[in-house]
Amino acid sequence: MGYETLIIEREEPVGIIKLNRPPVNPLSVKLYHELYDAVCEFENDDAIGAIIITGNGDKAFAAGLDIKDVMGKSAVETLDFLWTAPRKTFDKLTGIGKPTIAALFGLALGGGCEVALCCDLRIAAEDTVIGLPEIGLGIMPGSGATQRLPRLIGVAKAKEMIYTGDNINAAEAYRVGLVNKVVPKEKLMEEAKAMAKKLAAKPKAAFALIKRCIDNGLNMNLASGLTMEMDSFSIAFTSEDGREGINAFVEKRKPNYKGK
Repeated sequence: MGYETLIIEREEPVGIIKLNRPPVNPLSVKLYHELYDAVCEFENDDAIGAIIITGNGDKAFAAGLDIKDVMGKSAVETLDFLWTAPRKTFDKLTGIGKPTIAALFGLALGGGCEVALCCDLRIAAEDTVIGLPEIGLGIMPGSGATQRLPRLIGVAKAKEMIYTGDNINAAEAYRVGLVNKVVPKEKLMEEAKAMAKKLAAKPKAAFALIKRCIDNGLNMNLASGLTMEMDSFSIAFTSEDGREGINAFVEKRKPNYKGK
């Protein structure tokens, strides 16, 4: 399908989604809806095993919410926007069984940071600046940062970022565990594609189960999480790919996974 606010590219087994509202790619209502559709499109495409989200241009991954889309709304209207745009889109992005990678550069602020937080992994160019500046506008993050960021980097550092509204650079983001890798800007997509291809080659059923266990287990007590892990292991172990992987190991050959 055609998109007005996104550029969609396929380099099988990798699907690439570029936020396309240059120069700084602000997140409009339309972009949120199109991002939801694009994620669904790749989710349902068996030829795509991993998804990269990045920005178009060279100034910003995404500089945050397009404030013009929500100015003047009542509390009820604002809540409706949050449920039908970012919440719906981010629930889909975090919930899919395929690996997702945010390739960050330039500005990744506010909603842009929150898009990145929804991805499984984050690779940052050296010029990346990440921040949640909402407090400086008299508001607060509303699309997941107060919940996802503490789970990712710990409560104290998350509070510091959100309370002060101060930005951090790529090196600091790596130090606190917000990004997985920092690379020269000219190497960003090369590194993201290499990681995406590596993850896409993994057995799909096992990967989806692992992702579910990690993400859902964060919200469970230890005993419940361990039970979920055991149940998931039994499914992975008896799946077609699970049996193929074990047989290949015993037979000292490369496994031929079929995504089942």
